[in-house]
Amino acid sequence: MNPTPDQSPLNICMVASEVVPLAKTGGLADVVGALAVEFAKLGHDVCVMVPAYRHIDELGYQMTEGVHLPVPTGQGVIDARVQEIFAPPLQVKGPGRLRVFVVRHDPFFSRPGLYQEAGRDYPDNLDRFAGFSRAVMEMLVHLGENDGWQADVLHVHDWQAALCAVYLRTIYQGRPTLSRTRSVFTIHNLGYQGLFPATQFPLTRLPPHLFTPPALEFYGHVNVLKGGLVFADLLTTVSPTYSQEIQTPEYGCGLEGVITERREVLSGIVNGIDTDAWNPATDPHVVAPYSVSDLSGKVRCKKALQRELGLRPLKGPLLGVIARLTSQKGIDLVIDVLPDLMELDLQVVILGTGDPHYEQQVRELADRYPGKIVVRNVFDEGLAHRIEAGADLFLMPSRYEPCGLSQLYSLRYGTVPVVRKTGGLADTVVGYTPRAFKESRTTGFSFTDSSSASLLTCVLLALSVYRKKADWHRIVRTGMEQDLSWSRSAAIYLQLFRDVVSREDERKA
Repeated sequence: MNPTPDQSPLNICMVASEVVPLAKTGGLADVVGALAVEFAKLGHDVCVMVPAYRHIDELGYQMTEGVHLPVPTGQGVIDARVQEIFAPPLQVKGPGRLRVFVVRHDPFFSRPGLYQEAGRDYPDNLDRFAGFSRAVMEMLVHLGENDGWQADVLHVHDWQAALCAVYLRTIYQGRPTLSRTRSVFTIHNLGYQGLFPATQFPLTRLPPHLFTPPALEFYGHVNVLKGGLVFADLLTTVSPTYSQEIQTPEYGCGLEGVITERREVLSGIVNGIDTDAWNPATDPHVVAPYSVSDLSGKVRCKKALQRELGLRPLKGPLLGVIARLTSQKGIDLVIDVLPDLMELDLQVVILGTGDPHYEQQVRELADRYPGKIVVRNVFDEGLAHRIEAGADLFLMPSRYEPCGLSQLYSLRYGTVPVVRKTGGLADTVVGYTPRAFKESRTTGFSFTDSSSASLLTCVLLALSVYRKKADWHRIVRTGMEQDLSWSRSAAIYLQLFRDVVSREDERKA
């Protein structure tokens, strides 16, 4: 799909601390990589900038010699080298262009971890990511002056890149090659804000007057994410419901006032998924392909998963949990209801790592109920695919969930999600009600209160419907027929990009 004549291609620079397949700790990397590919596929000129972490060199990509740029940081002026990867790790099928750049400064980024080591954040993270953001801005100036490439949109993600939006409107305000550039700041999880002691503010190299409540000061600390909220031209987050929730004290993490003041430029856009990588008809990780028109392979996938995990064949349902084992994900609620569920003819598999006490609790439950509960405290991508394919239900009782991806994978694989009605879970799963079911809109089961009693009631409702095979298959098929691709989300982003660019052009005219 090419842009129409009145919608000429945009130059889009996406800045993030991680992107697949170069660097990943969570869903941020998947979103940035998928969106970049989709924008380019739709005919736009896209570049992605990410730090040159140590492990990226070990991946074996060939890179250009790069551009050496002097970058002011808290340690003085450093030499940052920005290299382009020759064979793009993100493949594009379409008329656009996608380039991937890594920002190299080994004292900052040649480390074992991205943000932390041995469970502790690097103490110089503000200096590291302020330096990264300044290097991005210098590279944009370089591209404009030497290649004639000017960004229409600077799309920055989470606190690690938020200072780009601040620099654009302050230190780089008068640069001609950035005069038409507008910034869009996407919040993936408001819980991570980039908070640092006030004494570290000089590391940003921003004017002292910006360490005030209207700018980056936050209860005596530097709040980098707040800078993005205040200075970006446009704000987005990863679901419509989450965009409303973060304007409340319950979910606003102390920034609800700032966000409410800027609600006119805030939009919520649900994430998509990679429908090629997550496709039960072609998934190389599963033993039997299947589709919405032929679900027989899913039965084989369930039996194969039971064999793999040492579970006996069971006609009752298999429940899957794939999550970080944290309070945010509601794993404590799952732990609370498991003894009650063990009285029923069902099995449970839990995959994930997280808080050590939750890991220990789920392992103890697996020991108490051998053959009914299996726990794997590891990260295993292949097993995650096989659980999505082999399970009947997927439990996701998150206390908050900006968007969530696992419930989307579950819908794609015909594994009916049981979710708490919050954030992106509320936007992507239509909970069972008699009316919704009658209208063929039901794709899962949902509950509101964050309590183990509410979760148990919801699971029991799901199990009662599971026993009615025709009704259950109708819910499965409705979920599998949902459009979960990135194309829909990308189109919404692009319209917002055009709006913010055209508004500024009209203001200047």
